[in-house]
Amino acid sequence: MADGTPQWAVPPEQQQHRQQQAQQRPDYAAQRPPAAQAAPTAPPQAPPSGGAAVVSPPPSAGAPKVNKFNRIAQMEEKVLVTRTRDEETEDGRLVNKEAMTKIRDAWVYKRVRSRVREFTSYRQALCFVGTWNVNAKGKEESLDEWICADWGQNGQYAPDVVAVGFQEIVDLNAVNVAVDNKTQQRSQFWVERLNATLNSPSRTQNDPNRGYILMMQRSMVGLLICLFVKNPHRQRVKAVSADSVGVGVMGMMGNKGGVAIRLNFYDSTLCFVCAHMAAHRENVVGRNADFMNVLSKATFDVGEQTVRENIRNGSLSQWALGSGSLGIADHDMVFWLGDLNYRIDESLPTETVLLLAERGAIDKLRTLDQLNIERSEGRVFEGFEEGILSFVPTYKYQPGTDKFEQRPEKKLRAPAWCDRILWSAQEPAYVQQLTYKRSERPNCSDHKPVYSTLRFTVKDVNAQRRESIYKELFALLERYDNRSLPAISLDKSELNFGEVRYNQSVTLSLRIANTGPSCASYRFVPKIDESTLSKSWMSVFPTYGMLVPGEQPGVVTVTVTIDNNTAKLLNAGREVLKDTLILRLENGREYYVSIKGTFARSCFGMSLDQLVLYKDPIHTIALDAIQRAEQFPNENEVSPSNALCIPKELWRLVDAMYEKGLSTPDLFTNHGNPEEVVIIREALDSGSAFGVFSIHSYAEAFTSFLTSLSAPVIPTTVFPNTEINAENIQAMTRRLLEELPPIHYNVLVYIISFFREVLLHSEKNHLTAAKLAHICLKHCAPADVVMDSAMMQRRAGMSLILIHLLVTSSI
Repeated sequence: MADGTPQWAVPPEQQQHRQQQAQQRPDYAAQRPPAAQAAPTAPPQAPPSGGAAVVSPPPSAGAPKVNKFNRIAQMEEKVLVTRTRDEETEDGRLVNKEAMTKIRDAWVYKRVRSRVREFTSYRQALCFVGTWNVNAKGKEESLDEWICADWGQNGQYAPDVVAVGFQEIVDLNAVNVAVDNKTQQRSQFWVERLNATLNSPSRTQNDPNRGYILMMQRSMVGLLICLFVKNPHRQRVKAVSADSVGVGVMGMMGNKGGVAIRLNFYDSTLCFVCAHMAAHRENVVGRNADFMNVLSKATFDVGEQTVRENIRNGSLSQWALGSGSLGIADHDMVFWLGDLNYRIDESLPTETVLLLAERGAIDKLRTLDQLNIERSEGRVFEGFEEGILSFVPTYKYQPGTDKFEQRPEKKLRAPAWCDRILWSAQEPAYVQQLTYKRSERPNCSDHKPVYSTLRFTVKDVNAQRRESIYKELFALLERYDNRSLPAISLDKSELNFGEVRYNQSVTLSLRIANTGPSCASYRFVPKIDESTLSKSWMSVFPTYGMLVPGEQPGVVTVTVTIDNNTAKLLNAGREVLKDTLILRLENGREYYVSIKGTFARSCFGMSLDQLVLYKDPIHTIALDAIQRAEQFPNENEVSPSNALCIPKELWRLVDAMYEKGLSTPDLFTNHGNPEEVVIIREALDSGSAFGVFSIHSYAEAFTSFLTSLSAPVIPTTVFPNTEINAENIQAMTRRLLEELPPIHYNVLVYIISFFREVLLHSEKNHLTAAKLAHICLKHCAPADVVMDSAMMQRRAGMSLILIHLLVTSSI
């Protein structure tokens, strides 16, 4: 501007006269602002010689935990699956005998699980888990420093179970991936090396009880997992099974993926997964997808007898599936190891990461570890735990040395904790990590080996006592069978959730009472021609149940959640908060529960084209089109010709950050206060004044606002299709600006202008053009695109263009 005020600092209502200019592509130079949990390291406690130690049950035993990984809770949230159709009686009642049987079994199962301590004793054992990407190397180096580091001088801490995973045991070239003809040979080499290490005479001292037996190995191209069990436990190992899942080239080849082994150890179920996930620093989405693919696709065909035995021991809710196979999530404990390939966030330049890693400054790096970030956001490994990364990054080293790879002929890679070990337990108290370290030897690879020793609790079931409890429960049910038709009552027929806000969940309860003299089996069923119980913004728990006469009423919770996808639909008028739940009483009538609520309209989840239309707070703008027409009788009040140049909410956030000071260290890197972010969002929607909040909270609200937009500021259609270099970057930058829709152009120019002001304080806020370009691309471009090699190249080109916009004086 002529008065020297940055364009981004001008309120949107004063920018309206620029709308026509923006549509005619004003000179970019005119927009330029003025220059100017620690892992314990104590040695594990050894169980008595010859077996796992008998202990008291952990305090949480018998109470299933609720998390997304927990299969027990997960299955109860789903619709009860039946293979037979409903039958209609002569008087018009509907009955499904299969559903009644499964609901009855579920009722019995829950009560058996609540009494699991009556027929179960508990033992503690030690488990060693190790992972190493060997980079296709195979020297005769000793594995002792890695495998046996926690055993103690006399082997008094020797583990009961040993699970070791390798990655890249062969070169991942096209021939090996397609033919896989060297894997068997290399697998045998590593199995023999492990066997020799675990059963060396110096350790076993010729005592069979101190030796180990290989229970199973599984390989796939470069992946190998081996499972050993100490000899005294051999007779308590059952149902060992393995599977492999390829997720590499074409989404199915074995250059990436997972190999897994499961077993019954005493009466607990264990699963070990060795994975090698998508590479490249920028491909976080690909790694997250690889995890979900391996988790969901791995299947162990153990037979119905094993499944039924696991059910009767109170281990899982497999009764709802009715099959002889198990998935990874169907186990009491899961250990996930491997080269997961998560790196340090791209906002930190490679050279800085390298410098911090060499200095051992891991606290700073740990906060930017991609896996830690993704887990904290709930996007991957939900329900899993990991010890604190207290060791230096494990990749990438010059093979045969302890030096990070910096040779001039090699590509410079940012050091990272690629090699990880995580675990999940349906009873969290059943697993305690004792050590989590990296090993300095062997060192022939460009990765360092990683290992962890964990103490875990296993169940030892008294089958006779267990069966007596089952007989007792079935005898109770038989007293009520066939007495008369079932009857229930609901405490309400309508659930009104009132006003629900963006990113908010509201839960109401429904009480179901058995009012008859017989057992009442009920379940929620989908409406005709629909496959789900309810709309996507609502969840019901549990979805089915049974009540015996005199039993306390059952409580069903119904939760309405407004996530970003739902907000987009509501803001666009394609969804309303209204639905009906159908509750069917088996061999009885159906009950209807009306669900309704209102959405407190938010600027989050709207499009830029919508946002610039309104000068009033978004919370006051009606969602209904008819109400909106009554609210704005003069159509000129809301029209593109009278629109703001940029959303007022964006200007308010930027203005607040500018006022708070752009010199704050780690701006856009540190998280804000979640409570403050919610209040800031509410102030944006209501038009009220901001309070006194941290600049990090404003920055998080700013990036969240951009991410939430129903259409990204930078659509993938404008990403460059050619490689960006010094010769064409000027032309490609101009093309980007020319192809952007007018409002998107204004917003991008506004953000770039603001970021250039931020760069003026780089000495204090530690931001660079590369970091800000990464932040802009992360929040202004779609994150849910398929990250194939072509898209990765286009995103890299887009990043270079953004850097160019941030550092150049004119276009």
